[in-house]
Amino acid sequence: MPQPVNPTRRHFVCTLGALALPWAAPASSATAPPLMLAKSYDGRSDPTGFWVSEKYDGVRGYWDGQRLLTRAGNPIAAPAWFIAGWPASAMEGELWAGRGQFSQAVSTVRQQTPDDAAWRALRFMVFDLPAEAGTFNERLPVLRARVAQLGQAWVQAVEQTPAATVQSLQTRLAETVRAGGEGLVLHRGSALYTAQRSDDLRKFKPFDDAEARVVGHVAGTGKHAGRLGALWLEQPARDAQPAQRFKLGTGFSDAQRQDPPPVGSWVTYRYRGVTDKGVPRFASFLRVAVDSALLI
Repeated sequence: MPQPVNPTRRHFVCTLGALALPWAAPASSATAPPLMLAKSYDGRSDPTGFWVSEKYDGVRGYWDGQRLLTRAGNPIAAPAWFIAGWPASAMEGELWAGRGQFSQAVSTVRQQTPDDAAWRALRFMVFDLPAEAGTFNERLPVLRARVAQLGQAWVQAVEQTPAATVQSLQTRLAETVRAGGEGLVLHRGSALYTAQRSDDLRKFKPFDDAEARVVGHVAGTGKHAGRLGALWLEQPARDAQPAQRFKLGTGFSDAQRQDPPPVGSWVTYRYRGVTDKGVPRFASFLRVAVDSALLI
């Protein structure tokens, strides 16, 4: 019978499913905020009626009127000056340290005792007002006015422009990625805010990405003998697709193979489309997910 991986040992054996649960991360007691989640844009559909903005590669933040929370509902220990004067109603945005600075943003947000200097390098890029009534067309001017009223340089309204044609989106995506950006976001102007994954909100990137839970480790062979060969991942059921388990064996650094994400943690992976059974194609490890208790 396979034995659970001992993370203090420098060799690996295959573990999977319930056999690995003794090493699972503790469950979070946090309650995830009701967020609108994006689907992927196919790069072909008519974008008329959508607003387009840059997709900022940071940590999603939800201001509930009193506290700043992560996507999973965990409190963020922001400095008092950072959230001083913020409204009593919800704001949603991205805690962003600049293009190519995702790790810096994550490191700053995860600290239980805020590093003042690090927080001064962050901006809260506000892209929606979840509690505001009306369509996105109607919420957008309210958002801009609310951010302007705050008058804080570190709180900025995400620039939104009307989408025109598929070709113009393709051109803008290429320019954004070439400049170090992650991609684009399309938001349907006529859409109400709905706390679910929706076609009214779409992400447009050169590749797809998703999160999955680590359910096992596979021992490496050859040059990877004695360390991680692959992760067994479980992707939750969503979009009419059942939960899927699959192996992820590429994209890891030597350090990550020596000390891999533990069973029970969540990781983000890249892929290009799915098979008929919903299994990601050409999946590659990207990073450990921002929240170990990430809710999809």
